[in-house]
Amino acid sequence: MKSSTAFRPFSTAAIRGKGWACQSCKLRLVSRRQQHTKVQPTNCIKPYYVTSPIFYVNAAPHIGHLYTLILADILKRWHKLCGQNAVLCTGTDEHGMKIQRAATKAGQDVRSFCDKMHEPFDTLAQKANIDRDHFIRTSEPDHRLAVQHFWLLLRERGHIYASKYEGWYSVNDETFYPPSAVELALDPSTGRKFMASSETGTEVEWTSEKTYHFRLSTFKDRLLEFYKRNPDFVVPSTRMKDVVQHVESGLQDLSVSRPMERLSWGIPVPDDTSQTIYVWLDALINYLTKANYPFQIPGEENAGGWPADCHVIGKDIVRFHCIYWPAFLMALDLPLPRQILTHAHWTLGHNKMSKSRGIVVNPFFALERFGVDTMRYYLAYDGGLKDDASYENSYIIERYTKGLQGGLGNLVSRIVRGRGWSVRRAVERGEVDVDDRTAMARQNRFCEMPDKVAQMMANLDSGAALREIMNGIFKTNEYMQKAAPWKADEEQADKIIFLCSESVRICGILLQPYMPSKMKDLLDQLGVDPMKRNLENTKFGSDSTYGTPTVPTGQGQEGVLFPPLHSAF
Repeated sequence: MKSSTAFRPFSTAAIRGKGWACQSCKLRLVSRRQQHTKVQPTNCIKPYYVTSPIFYVNAAPHIGHLYTLILADILKRWHKLCGQNAVLCTGTDEHGMKIQRAATKAGQDVRSFCDKMHEPFDTLAQKANIDRDHFIRTSEPDHRLAVQHFWLLLRERGHIYASKYEGWYSVNDETFYPPSAVELALDPSTGRKFMASSETGTEVEWTSEKTYHFRLSTFKDRLLEFYKRNPDFVVPSTRMKDVVQHVESGLQDLSVSRPMERLSWGIPVPDDTSQTIYVWLDALINYLTKANYPFQIPGEENAGGWPADCHVIGKDIVRFHCIYWPAFLMALDLPLPRQILTHAHWTLGHNKMSKSRGIVVNPFFALERFGVDTMRYYLAYDGGLKDDASYENSYIIERYTKGLQGGLGNLVSRIVRGRGWSVRRAVERGEVDVDDRTAMARQNRFCEMPDKVAQMMANLDSGAALREIMNGIFKTNEYMQKAAPWKADEEQADKIIFLCSESVRICGILLQPYMPSKMKDLLDQLGVDPMKRNLENTKFGSDSTYGTPTVPTGQGQEGVLFPPLHSAF
């Protein structure tokens, strides 16, 4: 980063009179050049920084929002399991024509509308046990200052110019489309013909207006060189190829403002009261805002987490995050995010879930009906990265019954409630039957599992990691059934129970990012020390202190990890 330009100040006079900014915020915006001479750099350890998209507040959350949050949360919790400090940022996107029109339709002023509509997203994160550090609202003053600072630096460097824009615009997508990207569409229910985006199918409207443009076309070569040097920037690889092909085909300069007379709800261009900053430029900067941008102290630019280690997004917003966002950052010589995980969609009746079309699943109902950890497990297990996944209640019930109740829950109950053996005694002995090929194969599997799971997580494939762990559980259930410790003598039973207990202990630790509450209960039932529940403790045979439950294990259905689902399901 070029410190002589990356930390250049802007004058608060440029934004004076264009919206409220607290005095302390203004005082922060003193000359970076003065700070460079007065403050000595300090060493700081960058936390792992993962983000979800910020969600539009024009309608209530759906199951797709929950899936994105869970993917981001699993990554954060995994890195905490690895002993790293980790930060997760989520929030709501509250600006733009879509929000302005939704508020008008609801008969409310936009501020009141956003104050009300952001709450379900915050509540969803809480109910889903998302370990978030930041919940940003783009209508907040600190974000406004970050966006206007970013804008002024773009302008100072010559990346923004005024020009007339004529073309198609989708309010639903908050996106400008060239003529080649629109087509004539027909509403089958009414017979009405309209112009629509060929990519998303949403209606577009012709617009002709004076706006500011970002010189996106000048970044084609730099973007292609970056993609070449970072082939894993976009995950999965199929979307990385799509991004490269899109940029190779050529880039047009991007309109980055709207006339205030058309869009009044947004962040004003700091030196032109007639223009509002384009909602996507505004929204993308949220990732910087909560990483303490504009960076104040030389040497501590990474303290808040930037550059992001992973942006988790849906496949419908790839262009904004994988092309526009890197170009914006390159323009200011700011570090780019390290990776962008793009996931596929959930379908309902083979249709993409969509708030605007009313094809949605209420995530609050699902969490209440099936339980938080059950939904976290199901969405992570069945959710797709490359291909869309089909959402059905029957699939959730099947995953629960076979995987959680009949698989993991049954195995734990058989181990900790078994008669004729002592888990504690088996752990103290710490022996596996070396003459039993099946037992040794099971032990080898669990010796290798932590590294396999870690590699899958490094590849950002938490679904594959979950299936690897659960396959280990299924195999251990099969082994225990065949080995029949209830028929063996004490010495042999202890060998069988030790292998099964170690399998469950290792899996319980690895499953914490997916089902944090249930895995706490599982490890408590095994009596695993809370200080020995990290990745470093997953080495087979590394913990000889557990085996005495620290919570009641109960009898019958009382105290079981995964009781039968209610018959009404």
